[in-house]
Amino acid sequence: MPVQYRQGDLLFVQMETLPEGDLVKRPSLVIVAGEATGHAHRLTAGTILEAPDGALYLELAEPTRVVHEEHDALTLDPGWWLVVRQREYTPGAVRTIRD
Repeated sequence: MPVQYRQGDLLFVQMETLPEGDLVKRPSLVIVAGEATGHAHRLTAGTILEAPDGALYLELAEPTRVVHEEHDALTLDPGWWLVVRQREYTPGAVRTIRD
């Protein structure tokens, strides 16, 4: 089973390799900005890559902290990580959680 960590509405899943395809490097270290509060999940180092389908991946060369104003910081090991946003069911729809 892969290593997994959760911080608020985000799940981080360690991967052996990055997926094939075109990944675009984001210019900032903000993983996801909070729509409701304005707070953001941020890396202290590393690279955030976005796939054409919107999937997010982290490329970390060293142990790296993920920080957020409302959650305890966590440290991810070096390597590649998939970022999964938690979703919730509401009558008539499945939607991404707004943090």
